[in-house]
Amino acid sequence: MSKRILIVQLFAGLILIVTGETIPCPIELSPSSVVVKYGDPVSVNCSSSQSDIEGIGWESVGGTGLRKVTHLTWTIESLTEWGIKPMCYLTLLNGETCIADLDVILYCKFPFYLLINFFAMTCKESLTTSSSSSAFPENISISSSSLNGVMTEGETHTFTCDIPNVAPGQNLTVRWYKDDEFIFENILNSPILEPTNETFFYPFLPGRQDNRAIFRCEAFMDLGPNGPQLNVSSQDYSIEVLFGPDIRCSDLTVQEGETLEGKCDVTGNPRPKVEWLKNGLPISLSIPLRRTDTGIYTVQAEGRVKANKTLQVSVFYGPEKTCLSTLTVAENTPRLACTEGFPQPSEIWYKDEEEVELPEYLTRRDAGQYVIRSFNRVSSINFTVNVIVLCKSSTRRFLRSCVSCYCDPRSFLLPSDPPTDIVELESADVQLGATLDLKCSSMGAPRPDYSWTYYRMANVMEKTEDGVSRLTIHNATGLNMGSYTCHAWNEGGNVSKTVRVTVKSAKQECPIQITPDVMVLQYQSWKQQTTCEPTSTESSNVKEIYWKANQSSINSTKWTPDTKEDWDPKPVCHGVFNGIGECQKPLHYTLYKTPDAVTINSLGDASSAYEGMELQLQCEVVDVAPAQSITVRWMASKGNRTIELDLMEENGTSCNKSEMRHPVNVLCTTKITLKRTHDGVNIRCEAQLNLPQAGRHSPPSMFSDSLNVSVCYKPEINTTKLAGTVPLFTGYDEDLVCEADGSQPLNITWSYMSATGPIESFNKTLRVSAAGYYNCTVRNPCGSTTHMVKVIFKEDYLPLIAGFVALTVIIISIIFIFIYSIYYKNTKMRRYSLKNPKLSTHNGNVAHNGWDTQFPMTKLS
Repeated sequence: MSKRILIVQLFAGLILIVTGETIPCPIELSPSSVVVKYGDPVSVNCSSSQSDIEGIGWESVGGTGLRKVTHLTWTIESLTEWGIKPMCYLTLLNGETCIADLDVILYCKFPFYLLINFFAMTCKESLTTSSSSSAFPENISISSSSLNGVMTEGETHTFTCDIPNVAPGQNLTVRWYKDDEFIFENILNSPILEPTNETFFYPFLPGRQDNRAIFRCEAFMDLGPNGPQLNVSSQDYSIEVLFGPDIRCSDLTVQEGETLEGKCDVTGNPRPKVEWLKNGLPISLSIPLRRTDTGIYTVQAEGRVKANKTLQVSVFYGPEKTCLSTLTVAENTPRLACTEGFPQPSEIWYKDEEEVELPEYLTRRDAGQYVIRSFNRVSSINFTVNVIVLCKSSTRRFLRSCVSCYCDPRSFLLPSDPPTDIVELESADVQLGATLDLKCSSMGAPRPDYSWTYYRMANVMEKTEDGVSRLTIHNATGLNMGSYTCHAWNEGGNVSKTVRVTVKSAKQECPIQITPDVMVLQYQSWKQQTTCEPTSTESSNVKEIYWKANQSSINSTKWTPDTKEDWDPKPVCHGVFNGIGECQKPLHYTLYKTPDAVTINSLGDASSAYEGMELQLQCEVVDVAPAQSITVRWMASKGNRTIELDLMEENGTSCNKSEMRHPVNVLCTTKITLKRTHDGVNIRCEAQLNLPQAGRHSPPSMFSDSLNVSVCYKPEINTTKLAGTVPLFTGYDEDLVCEADGSQPLNITWSYMSATGPIESFNKTLRVSAAGYYNCTVRNPCGSTTHMVKVIFKEDYLPLIAGFVALTVIIISIIFIFIYSIYYKNTKMRRYSLKNPKLSTHNGNVAHNGWDTQFPMTKLS
């Protein structure tokens, strides 16, 4: 500011202080503020509506001084001065001075560098002025207190946002984003007006859900209604959160024959190494468990830290028969148990197809043949036991005495004696489609009656004749396979005997029909119901029909799965039938969930790979079920072309498919050997749930985003354009062109020797005029390639040949002209002598017809 203007402002200020009044300044600026690009012209008009003024003037770069006008324009052809403070002033006739400051924003191309002046407009004297400068950076950076973005769950880490060369401080706001979601904001209230470097911090407590989250900071500056709003974002900053290992399992119950694989979910980053111990020794998870393997186990996981957990593993097994097919016991023996299992099975005893409850102590009335059904949560079995109860003393009349005898002696029959044991009935085999006869006979008084218990079908006939019952099976099928029980009874008692019929070349059939027999349901879809019914219309064949799911029995022929919870209920329809016993049919059931997301990433830096490097790709299928039905395919494209990937894995892809049926994350990896043709290729992975039983309702494939691969490969010089040997003709220059294919940037250098020493040239084309050896070296970040060119001299015989040809032509031309001249002289011309000339009698013409002359001539020859 000039001394003159400073004096004017001080004088105006003194007047205001003395008078205590503020006189409106009659100055109008048009426009009132300007925003000017660096180097552009600017023009502002200063005017006053009052006529009693001495003049108007501008004080600044391009100032005008005081002029006796009512309006005056300040013009700059090219504004390049930072911090400019233009001021228009006027002087009234009474000597008072009024000043108006112009707000100027000078900026350049991005990055922006701004200088702003803020001034108040006063009359008489200039008031206090304030100025500030604004600069906004092109780039800001984000970093963290962690090493390479690796953080630990539960430990506070600090993000840092560095913003260089920014002003004014009170206009700056920094916003923080996680995965493009706003999470925090810093506001700077610094009084510093000059550009400074500012640093902002954001404390962050990571959790495992933040693994692979992307952070960034954004600087925002609002320069008011007349200025621009500026913002710039940092680069993305990805973090990796270390957590665990977490062992998510408690006491286990498994069935005999199962393994421990997948029974304990262990999570962590890095992926933990899991080992099971029993009695301090490691065990293999792939070995099926036996009932003796019940005990205390320790699960050890080693990842970021070591963790272990102790749990009880109980191995369940189904009921097993522990007693003989024929039990002989003394009277008053305690009640029997014929099976064992874990958990302890329950037994139901049937006699004559009726459920009975044995007394606490057996008596002779409890003798007979029983069918025992034993079951626990694992399985169930049916078998037949013949119970014989011995008397402690003989109490009946016999032909011969006995100290200890059967309560049901067969040696002598008294009136009203019960039937004897059944004879002539034995187990038999029959060929599929053949006929079989079974014969049942017993003796008693009166003669016993007979009945049969078996799975009744139309091809089975019964006939009793002469105290013998016969059962005939025609055209035997798989449903005729089973047990056949013959019952004989009279008023004295009853006996029975069970045999088994085996149909050769046939399989045991279970007469159960499930409708529908296949259920493929989507997670959280509408509930559906399945029904289990016997295939036979003969009601006497069926003893019981029930469902078993989630290891629990359901006393109903209908079952409705819960599409939110029933991931692996193992639904099985059970039926208990005469002759066949208990059999079952499983329902083909699948509850599936489509992935929440499919992501692809590389376990190396895919943006800076090099030719020949093995690149490992990882495809993560998030929250999908069932995992074992997932198929992952890899696809690559470049532009509109599909690229074939040579996968190094034997099966193309290796996946950690869990055997668990509930939703899990599936990680699939593959390896490829990078080639230069892979440069610029976009790779993505496709996840498909293979559910053939779903038919046309199979879930669609899901695709990941594309992963761009940049392959750096060393240059390869085009030798078709640059041969190994190049001829150089004397007097001519030759251009050697070195072109190469390779990752950019390519640096081409020529090196050779001259008379003054070694010389290097950095151009693609080298003009040579001397023979010698010239080396072209092409370099890029992946390596270098050198090609040597041998330049040899060759004489240029073309001018010599051309001269020789021209000389030959000239010589031949001269010879031709000479010969022609002789010929012309001798043939076309005559020789005459001018001796003794005589005048011709012809007229005065010199010649006639070309032969007459004025003078008589004598022919010489």
